[in-house]
Amino acid sequence: MASSLTKDSASPGIPGSGKTFFGHPRGLATLFMTEMWERFSYYGMRALLPLYLVAPGGMAMSAGTATAVYSVYLSLVYLLTMPGGWFADRILGPRKTVAAAGVVIMLGHLTLALPSAGTFYAGLGLVAIGSGLLKANISTMVGQLYDGPDDPRRDGGFTVFYMGINLGAFAAPLVIGTVGENVGWHFGFALAAVGMGLGLLQFLLGSRHLAPQSSVVPKPLSAAEKSATLRKSALWAGIAVVAYAVVGLSGNYTLNWILVPLTLLGVIIPVLVLVRIKRDRELDRDEQSKMSAYIWFFVAAAVFWMIYDQGGSTLSIFANASADNSVFGWEFPVSWYQSVNPVLIMALAPVFAWFWLALNRRGKEPSTIVKFGSGLVLVGTSFFLFLAPLSIAEGGHKAAAAWLVAIYFTQTVGELLLSPVGLSVTTKMAPAKYASQMMGVWFLAVTAGDATTGLLSIAGVDLNRPGVVAMEATLAVVAGVAVWMYRSKVKTLMGDVR
Repeated sequence: MASSLTKDSASPGIPGSGKTFFGHPRGLATLFMTEMWERFSYYGMRALLPLYLVAPGGMAMSAGTATAVYSVYLSLVYLLTMPGGWFADRILGPRKTVAAAGVVIMLGHLTLALPSAGTFYAGLGLVAIGSGLLKANISTMVGQLYDGPDDPRRDGGFTVFYMGINLGAFAAPLVIGTVGENVGWHFGFALAAVGMGLGLLQFLLGSRHLAPQSSVVPKPLSAAEKSATLRKSALWAGIAVVAYAVVGLSGNYTLNWILVPLTLLGVIIPVLVLVRIKRDRELDRDEQSKMSAYIWFFVAAAVFWMIYDQGGSTLSIFANASADNSVFGWEFPVSWYQSVNPVLIMALAPVFAWFWLALNRRGKEPSTIVKFGSGLVLVGTSFFLFLAPLSIAEGGHKAAAAWLVAIYFTQTVGELLLSPVGLSVTTKMAPAKYASQMMGVWFLAVTAGDATTGLLSIAGVDLNRPGVVAMEATLAVVAGVAVWMYRSKVKTLMGDVR
């Protein structure tokens, strides 16, 4: 990366050394590399997780329990982004929070690397907590590198940063997945810790290039608020410890004592947050109307992520048991399927950006609602495609790898239609009072979708059954068509947002 650093004499106000990173503030290189290594550790562990959970030499779980654990873990990562943002805003500031997050994530992966079932869930919990702290704040620091929202380099900076995410996500299964599957599961988890360690080291060394405001606590807690927060935290922690001690000592403890409460929280909290915002009397009529429209997008997004994130659990477990994971006779690790999405994102995102601009010049760019509905229809279509390899496997044959690649391809196109639009519409429709919180609300759609998958698995629903897959596919397609059919009503509610 060093060759891309050049002097920027025309921008003396850029934080740091005055050098640039591909024409952007030097601090972007620090955040790019931090995010790349964090995503390397996160997606590497995530690619191994469902396979380790079902492996005889791993946790030896059933497919349903493994899917529940995986889904609860993902829902927690996104659920914790809101308290992660609060922690930076009120206690440490973004820079120190991200540094602390890196330490927590690294410790989590090291805990997973210990060959003990007893420490496994503690490791997952640490990685989820650290990811929530980091995810909520590193993007904030990217924005702080620029001279306000009108800086012409800002969108390009976030594009470069997004490439870091996908580079890490692409490389992780190829490296960590290969080591975990072929050498040893715990060696793979240890390699994820090394990746996060490298990211943390370069973050600490390069943090001098970040914007000064990244060290500022925007709204520090008063002494009274600190005392109240500590009391409430201690109370709830005490209740949890006592409750689980009673369950454990009585001999009634099972994994569901952890999974069920967490999945219920993953569904209930997003609903409570939306209700609280919608019922806020300080919002004017226009903001209330936009929030009514936003709920449509939120529910649709939850359905999308419920299916999309099964690419790492349901599809991965199916591939492990019932797919011919080979190309021209060369067999590859199952975890490599998780590299398909990021490489497609990197290849297709520029094409989509160019395509929308070209249509916009002609006045033919589809509306936000049409893009959103199309994304839902595509993710539903991906599960209709899934019915083919399921049928092949039921006939006693191994399904070709090309089927799975086709499913991931369809889901990726759907993601490119829905995810960027969702992020954009979230910022545009956010009430002024909740402007800084609404990105966390968008992540709660992922939480709700993954928690729903977890609840289905806990309830004993076999997500690899053709009937269940067809039902999920139909739900997504119907939701997409419904969004399209009611587009006029939603457009009216959206007001001046397009």
